[in-house]
Amino acid sequence: STPASRAIDFLHLTRNLKTTPRTGWVNHGVDKPESIADHMYRMSLMAMVASKSMPHLDQSRCVKLALIHDLAEAIVGDITPHDPVTKVEKAAMETGAMRLIRGMLGDDLGGDEIEALWQEYEDGVTDEAKLVKDLDKLEMIVQAGEYEREQGKDLSDFFASTRGKFATDVGKAWEAEIVSRRAGSGAAP
Repeated sequence: STPASRAIDFLHLTRNLKTTPRTGWVNHGVDKPESIADHMYRMSLMAMVASKSMPHLDQSRCVKLALIHDLAEAIVGDITPHDPVTKVEKAAMETGAMRLIRGMLGDDLGGDEIEALWQEYEDGVTDEAKLVKDLDKLEMIVQAGEYEREQGKDLSDFFASTRGKFATDVGKAWEAEIVSRRAGSGAAP
């Protein structure tokens, strides 16, 4: 197959990220929940901004990690910690999905880079991956706060699940700001 046909096949696959609502919001009865792609897009913007507070980081690598981190979900869907799938099973499913995506694109179109970026995020060892893992949790609680304000829901579970789990100073500072605004002590948007 041609590079153009492989690229378009890949783009059609990524449509699933645009049309699949995030499971956690669905399970909590959120009206019109964001898609996986919505989450990944805002995380990518967060990576652009947050990496500026950590000048030793590679900003473009942070943005790429954010863009790629949930790509396997285009195939396996959005599996949450509350689903009847073990961490080992989820990891195997997602690793297989990323192998398929790499094969679909081919290394000449960056399949190898995409798979390596996804693995870097999953491993969570590099400073860039640590920041983006923090951003994944931060984007979720920003969104939870927005749904609480807009829909009158109590989404405390999402805040509780991330409390004390931030690895970077930026992550800790942003969490404090989000939680402060939720408590009403700051200027909520």
